[in-house]
Amino acid sequence: MDSKEKQDKFAEWFYKRPKLTGFITFLILSYIASFIVFQQYKLMKEDEQREMNTILNVIRQNIEQSLKNCYTTTLTLALTIDDEGIPKDFDIIAKRLIASNYSIHTVQLSPNGIVKYIYPLESNRGALNLNILNDVSNNKDALKSIATKKMYFAGPQKLKQGGLGIIGRFPVFENNKFWGFSSVILSLKSLLKSAGIENIDNSKYYFQFSKYDMLKKKETFYLSNPTDFTKHYSMSTTIPDGDWKLHIIAKEQNFFQAQILIPGIIGIFLAALFGVLIFNLLKKPKELELLINAQARKLINSEIKYQVIFDQAAVGIAYLDSFTGKFIETNEKYCQLLGYTQKEMKELNFQSITHPEDLAEDLVLFENIKEGLIENYSIEKRLYIKNGDVLWINLTVSPLLKEDYSFVNHIAIIEDISIKKNAEILIKNSEIRFKSLFEDTPIPLWEVDFSDVKKYLLKINLINQKPKAVNAYLKANSQIFYDCLALVRVIDVNAMSLTLCEFENKENLKLGFSKIIGSDAIGDFSKIITAITQKATQGIFDTTIINANKEIRNIDLRWNVIHGYEENLERIIISTEEITERKNSEKIIVESQLRIESLINTIDGIVWECDAINYTFNFISNKVTKILAYTTTEWLSSPTFWLDHVHEEDRVWVQEFCDNQIKLLQNHEFEYRMIAKDGRTVWMRNIVTIISSDGIATQLRGLTLDITKNKEAEKELHASFQLVSEQNKRLLNFSYIISHNLRSHTSNIASIISLIESAENEEEREQFLELLKSVSASLDETMLHLNEVININTNTSILTEPLRLQHYITMTTNLLQDSIKINEVEITNEIDPDCTIIYNPAYLESVLYNIISNAIRYRHSERKPKIIISLHQENGFNVLTITDNGIGIDLKRNGNKIFGMYKTFSTNADSKGLGLFITKNQIDAMGGFINVESELNIGTTFKIYIK
Repeated sequence: MDSKEKQDKFAEWFYKRPKLTGFITFLILSYIASFIVFQQYKLMKEDEQREMNTILNVIRQNIEQSLKNCYTTTLTLALTIDDEGIPKDFDIIAKRLIASNYSIHTVQLSPNGIVKYIYPLESNRGALNLNILNDVSNNKDALKSIATKKMYFAGPQKLKQGGLGIIGRFPVFENNKFWGFSSVILSLKSLLKSAGIENIDNSKYYFQFSKYDMLKKKETFYLSNPTDFTKHYSMSTTIPDGDWKLHIIAKEQNFFQAQILIPGIIGIFLAALFGVLIFNLLKKPKELELLINAQARKLINSEIKYQVIFDQAAVGIAYLDSFTGKFIETNEKYCQLLGYTQKEMKELNFQSITHPEDLAEDLVLFENIKEGLIENYSIEKRLYIKNGDVLWINLTVSPLLKEDYSFVNHIAIIEDISIKKNAEILIKNSEIRFKSLFEDTPIPLWEVDFSDVKKYLLKINLINQKPKAVNAYLKANSQIFYDCLALVRVIDVNAMSLTLCEFENKENLKLGFSKIIGSDAIGDFSKIITAITQKATQGIFDTTIINANKEIRNIDLRWNVIHGYEENLERIIISTEEITERKNSEKIIVESQLRIESLINTIDGIVWECDAINYTFNFISNKVTKILAYTTTEWLSSPTFWLDHVHEEDRVWVQEFCDNQIKLLQNHEFEYRMIAKDGRTVWMRNIVTIISSDGIATQLRGLTLDITKNKEAEKELHASFQLVSEQNKRLLNFSYIISHNLRSHTSNIASIISLIESAENEEEREQFLELLKSVSASLDETMLHLNEVININTNTSILTEPLRLQHYITMTTNLLQDSIKINEVEITNEIDPDCTIIYNPAYLESVLYNIISNAIRYRHSERKPKIIISLHQENGFNVLTITDNGIGIDLKRNGNKIFGMYKTFSTNADSKGLGLFITKNQIDAMGGFINVESELNIGTTFKIYIK
């Protein structure tokens, strides 16, 4: 009871202070409106930030990819430089590189920083012989590139040959010595175009490209767009390859203010309106209380009289407090319509169950009754029933008058009109949709009447005739086409029809359908006539029309009878969409599909599509069978087929890499190994495009290339590099030999000549001449040896053929037969008699002779010489092994000299140190190599690796 009294006192406090209550209501509702508007502003701001950040990252990634392509171009140019520092086939390679990268328009090679090679030359002659390191506008960026030993992009800057461009310089080093620059020049416009800036919606954003000028101490902008965007929202990112900044700027300066200003004003207005309403409702509490009491007494006096009518009425009836709108009593029908009990209804007022959009009108009319301006009113409005649904009713409100014509209560009668309203809404929506579709659709539409055409066809007895008979009749009586065309009545056309036909107003087109149907299209019109005779209600065909300028347009004509008019054909909708562009597009699509099909069938790659979440493939091209031997059915039958057949050493990192790239929504490429159906290991390169929706990756599409040959080529390139390094090493050794040996001989000759000139008698001179002949003979022998080495190293067309290894071993032992017998050498040949190798005959004979003769020559004096010859496979090589039990070699002391020229490791008088040197050069020239294993006083094993 105390709680009830406190609540009554609390409510009474507010009733007695209507102004304060109205103001508090205004403040609360204003706060709620402000909070909602502020949340809307935050959401819009976050959406734009997210969109701008995504666009900026995509453009930056595309620019960095273009710069990486430039790096590949400069690296390729650098690889054309031979050992003498001269580019080979510069123009041919440069032309191909520019053709493969449209953003690059010039390539250069600059030995020692001086531009010597340019392609194309004619348009860039002004930059020829430019010393980059001495040029003030270039040397700073060039020196930075040299210092970091990395490619650096300078500019955009004015070029010596004219124009503005970006210069990417790649420093080239040979033997850690700076050779010069490999450079590319590209325009900023083409760089940004390849990055996709032109594809971005320029109605919302624009871009700016800048770089900080260290000399001017300010930022320089290179695009024509505004550079002062401090009043606009913007984001930027850095491109480190050229120390550039890429900015994206929102065009609308006060976009968000405009978006939130109107809702904010409306919210404040509604808050004020509700505050005033509360004030008006509470300003006269005493008067309302008196009126309620009087109306209650009146209801009590008339209760018996109206009770039967009230309870048994087929409509809802309720007594309302005239001042508060609270329900005093409701009949069973009223409660049934709203779903409340009578007790629950007494806790409500009509304002709380009235739809907000209908409340204002209801309150105004209710006030007019109370003020005596009207006697009663009826309106259609919506009520909220107990389960939250909306109920349409027809409401009639009248005051319950006392004898003095005063009142405290009103009677409200409601009738359920939901069915009627729903029907009206459906009709209205249907009319609106039809009008919107007809008037606003981008397709030219006609509403026509074919009823007279059908009557004419009935008259000449063509209705329900077989199509073949109808067509024959029409062909024999061509005038029927023109008669029927004249009977078509145009009811209405939309704006797009005027555009298509290029007429100024609808009235011109309504004069008749024949105004746009030319003689060439009369035959097509017969399709509609034939369809009508078969009682068809729709049709599609391509035809032509003639516009107001007498121009012929191709159209796709579609006609459809409106429902309800199938019998008389009084209303038919005809669409006449121009299909010239569609035809061209179809042609392009067909050609594109043919190109794609041709591309899929010609490139040595697998086209595929899979789910971005679980990598389940839904498409894979037939190339998978050629490359990996799996059928498409096998591949698609298992959801984890791809990952199951990735090489086990690559499987974990491949899945982690793909998962990370998909989360970042980044298109990506990667190389890995797969196991083919026949057990082969195949190197693959995946080029993957991510398809996303609402920021979530849904599909992956890509191309998988077989790069096994590339990997083998890389391996061969590495081997070639090793070979070149070895050749350089041998060349250095050879130059040292020439320098040392020839200098020794020439020095001896010079000394002997000096002695001859100073000889005191003829006998002494003769002695010196004999000595000179000896030195000369030694020089001649040295020259012969050097010439033999040169012939081995310079012979680029060594002839090879299948050789039976057993035969050449026999030849060698026959040549050494005397030494073998004298020294009682035991030779064990473990090689299959039918074994063959691909080799040069002379080289094979020389190699076998040198190694076997050395094994005999350096035999151990305390045991019988033994030589074992065998052959086995190792890492793709045939390994010829020759083992002896001779004196051996101290490899710790002489291992790095064993194959050197004139290097000897024994006291034998006939040792010249030339045999192993020539042997190694011959083996290297054949693409193989030789290893030696040896221990002093135990023996030596030579392993010759043959491809």
